[in-house]
Amino acid sequence: MRILAIDYGTKKCGLAVTDPLQLIATGLDTVPTGRLYDWLADYLSREEVGDLVVGESLREDGTANPVQGEIVGFERKFARLYPHIILHRQGEYRTSVRARESLLAMGMKKKQRRDKAQVDRVAAALLLQDFLEERR
Repeated sequence: MRILAIDYGTKKCGLAVTDPLQLIATGLDTVPTGRLYDWLADYLSREEVGDLVVGESLREDGTANPVQGEIVGFERKFARLYPHIILHRQGEYRTSVRARESLLAMGMKKKQRRDKAQVDRVAAALLLQDFLEERR
């Protein structure tokens, strides 16, 4: 089974997924937050997912960012809709900054690095990779 990760945002969510052996995290998609449940219903009908990792939005001092309340609401609704999928939280501090740095290191042009959808996908992949590394 795969592990799915969500870098939750007020406007868009970055999504990443592992391979079936849960070894590699790959950026998957970026979807408008308002369409997230539709996207999940479609994806989960096609793929076996055993775990969902949701980014926990905290500041450097450990206090919650304003979006954290929305994330908690999402987690509650997801748990009701998909009780067979195990929810995990993973700190997402600096994932967007790390994503931009990764895109720069890959040699992407400035215009490509400004593409927020691309940054969100890479941030979700980094979030998921962090989760996989901590789990090992």
